Amino acid sequence: MTTPLSVTLDGVAWHTPDGRCLFSNLTAQLDNRITALVGRNGVGKSVLAQLLAGQRTPSAGRCRRIGRVYYLAQQVQVLPGQRVAELAGVAEVLDALARIRAGSTAQADFDQVGEQWTLAETLQQALADAGLEGVDADTPVDHLSGGQCMRVALVGALLQPAELLILDEPSNHLDLAGREWLLAQLLARGQGVLLVSHDRLLLQHVQRVLELGPQGLRSYGGNHAFHTAVRETEQAAAAELLQQRRHAQRKGEQLLREQRQRLEQRSARGSRAAANANQAPILLGLQRQRAEANTGKARQALQERQQQLQAATVQALAAVEEAAPVLLQPELDSNGPEWVLRCDNLQLPHVAGPLRTLDIALRRGERMAITGANGSGKSILLKVIAGQLPAVAGSCSVQVPLAMLDQNLQQLAPAHTAVQALRERNPLLPEGELRSRLALLGLDAALVQLPNAQLSGGQRLKLALACALYAQPPAQLLLLDEPGNHLDLPALRALEQLLCQYRGSLLVVSHDEAFLQAIGVHSRLHAGAQGWRLQRD
Repeated sequence: MTTPLSVTLDGVAWHTPDGRCLFSNLTAQLDNRITALVGRNGVGKSVLAQLLAGQRTPSAGRCRRIGRVYYLAQQVQVLPGQRVAELAGVAEVLDALARIRAGSTAQADFDQVGEQWTLAETLQQALADAGLEGVDADTPVDHLSGGQCMRVALVGALLQPAELLILDEPSNHLDLAGREWLLAQLLARGQGVLLVSHDRLLLQHVQRVLELGPQGLRSYGGNHAFHTAVRETEQAAAAELLQQRRHAQRKGEQLLREQRQRLEQRSARGSRAAANANQAPILLGLQRQRAEANTGKARQALQERQQQLQAATVQALAAVEEAAPVLLQPELDSNGPEWVLRCDNLQLPHVAGPLRTLDIALRRGERMAITGANGSGKSILLKVIAGQLPAVAGSCSVQVPLAMLDQNLQQLAPAHTAVQALRERNPLLPEGELRSRLALLGLDAALVQLPNAQLSGGQRLKLALACALYAQPPAQLLLLDEPGNHLDLPALRALEQLLCQYRGSLLVVSHDEAFLQAIGVHSRLHAGAQGWRLQRD
């Protein structure tokens, strides 16, 4: 018998410990459809997912659940000495099964197993289907890569007896094969799924999109393409309305200035007439009081009208997304070497087999994607080129200034501000010019004074790019390791726009095919079973 599923939000609000309202009055219902939850970084998507799963209690409103809900966080907790069964969240059931096979008749063991009598065999098959050959329930997770650990956690989530799976950024550390495997599993599951994700491969197959934003929670009955088309239409209408409101505000304020000027002139004439009038002082005083009262009411009415015009413009502005970031082109050496990077017979550390050795060459202005399975050595290759790891053998020659942006943007000191970070890279840049360049990237006066640790993922990535490209000298070769991880969709589009404006050379590790197409890669270096293979588009 199938358990019904219904998870309902009824006027839900959440306040941070310091009292800030993250969101309020959210109303929605989840069912058996595959649903995506999208929104800008920092808007509260993970908090909302935890509320839906019952891991947090709303500050106001109610969250009602019919059916079992399982939540998988985006940061998988890997503990020293942990087994695969524990990471997958099935260790207790497997241990109970082992005790029953050994003769246990304890009711607690039977209650723990429930209907999962074939879980051990099912887990082993699921691990193999996920591309984890040679991995079993007792394999130490210390032996696995980050992407493999994520697959184990996802296998465990898919095996849970739950009517609703809530997966928070499940594809961040998965290669393309892993993403395709996950998509196939979700489509075949036939039960409710909520994906907190920016992965366009997954989002193309959802049946509904929920967007969390400053205006609340909105529902779009379709996939990512449908949501994007509707949002573009909405944004065009919002931009047109903003233009109309601004025009109305300018015209209205001009009329208000004229009315205010006439009011002041009329008041001045009245004062002069009263001063010259041949009337008793008490009558003159009463007339003056009435005139001042009328003038005061008129001034208040004008002020209220001005506030209404301003409020209407502010309301229209809130519905318009921020402008696309602008990258001022750094002065790159157009007469530099034709080949900016050459690696001959390069042997990588911590990599075995055919992928240990490779040759690579990159032309000036070329954009090369590095693709391949998790654990194949892609990040290690970037670290060797950047000089962060020594090569075992061979040569690696970089002919131009380079900058590497790793997955965690470790080059940004958490306690420093954006202004301090950029000033360190270019001390000669005037303060006003520094702030202007950051503002063009979408980092306004308030953001550039915050510690970097308080910036969103997209904001930190913009700052890291600014530090690389506005440095002295500017980077003519960018090494990017999974730059789209942890970015919301608007931030990802902003990154694509910035990289399209860049005129230097790019070496990019990414599993996001839509991202690679958007930035216009010219060639691909793929890590496969037979070794490294170069393909030029």
